[in-house]
Amino acid sequence: MSDRSGIFAGDDPFAIARSWLSEAEESEINDPNAIALSTVDPDGLPNCRMVLLKEIEDGAFVFYTNYESAKAGELDSAGKAAFVMHWKSLRRQVRARGIITREDGPQADEYYKSRSLKSRLGAWASAQSRPLSSRGALMAEVAKVTATKGSNPDRPPFWGGYRLTPLEIEFWADGAFRLHDRFVWRRESPDSPWATTRLCP
Repeated sequence: MSDRSGIFAGDDPFAIARSWLSEAEESEINDPNAIALSTVDPDGLPNCRMVLLKEIEDGAFVFYTNYESAKAGELDSAGKAAFVMHWKSLRRQVRARGIITREDGPQADEYYKSRSLKSRLGAWASAQSRPLSSRGALMAEVAKVTATKGSNPDRPPFWGGYRLTPLEIEFWADGAFRLHDRFVWRRESPDSPWATTRLCP
């Protein structure tokens, strides 16, 4: 039995994560929803990059990307991923790892429509992760897409969301003399109950 209280209290790890993110939105200067997303390629070589977390659902974390990018290829082939979300202002972090599925339906359409027009056009113009001769070539492609797609482009078929359904979530808060507080939530499958454990710092 763990002794969770204060910022760690509650029976729902997603509610705790949402609460921490909400606090970070008040204090973190840039991109409080930034996560370092880790994947592995078919040879097992790790990869890591920053992406923006767009939603904390009741059972998963959702972000969006180009389905033809390197990260998408690794997400699709492995079907698993991990991330860490760190807030320097709060001296806290959340780590999660679990199962990956695509969000390629109405929810992805709705999020795409909520983006600025330039970001929507940019999604069409960028062949993410592939070689680019120059920034000028990219801007020329943006101009071409702007002329052909207009002011209300549909979501590209090669762009959409991913949902990370965690089997493990860890909440970490900085403590004096590096005696940090760490609690991990673990479950065998997405349908299994959570078990929580306090970890040594």
